[in-house]
Order: sequence, then C-alpha cells, then structure tokens
Amino acid sequence: MRHQLAGRKLNRTTSHRKAMFANMACALIKHEQIFTTLPKAKDLRPIVEKLITLGKQNDLAARRLLVARLRDEKMAEKVLSVLSTRYKERKGGYTRVLKAGFRHGDAAPMAIIEFVDRDESARGQDSGPVQVEAEAA
Repeated sequence: MRHQLAGRKLNRTTSHRKAMFANMACALIKHEQIFTTLPKAKDLRPIVEKLITLGKQNDLAARRLLVARLRDEKMAEKVLSVLSTRYKERKGGYTRVLKAGFRHGDAAPMAIIEFVDRDESARGQDSGPVQVEAEAA
C-alpha cells in the first residue's frame, strides 16, 4: 500500500526522477518559464520553491546545498543573487502552473510553469546551438 507517500513516480526510477527534476529546476531558474507536462510541473513546483527559500538564507551552507541539489554553480548563483532578492518580501508561492492544453501526439496534458514576477528577457536565453547561430547572423 502507498498510504501517505507524496509525489508521482512518473514511470521512472528514483535516480532518473531526481536527475530529471534537477535538470528541470535548472532550466526553470535559467529561463524563468518552461513548458512541460502537467504532472511534472506540479511535482517540480515544491522542489523549486524550497530552493528559493533556501537561497533566501544566503549563507555558505545554503550555497553548498543549492550547488548539490541543482548540480550547476551558475544557477545556484542566480538563485542566491537574483531570485532571493526578488522574492525577499514574499513568504512563498514563487511559481505558478498554467494549463496549456494537450500535446498532439499522445494527448498528454501540458502546462507552463513560471516564476511570479518573472524577468521577460530571460526566456530562451542561451538555449544552445540554435541561439548561437541566431547571434552569429
């Protein structure tokens, strides 16, 4: 029986799920808005909220925990410098999940997860080879 066990398994192993949510959290922090399936967005929300709350402490222990959980020092630095100051007065609820219809291939419910009061210019920033080609032209 699975009584009082929170969170979905999403048909993945524990290590895959942890890595996936670490990658999704980095992407959300980097772009401040991502497009994913609704169950993943709903499970990502508490993870990111806890990271922002941890970043508001802004001490060495919090920095080390952020780097360990995000696996990316640049994103941990963004949480500590940008996001923690932006949400300094807010007690919680740093993200929102908006339903975005259904995916074409398998009709999976899709959603947009984004930061409240997000920076519009962060969207699509440094998105890989396509972004590099556009800047070069």
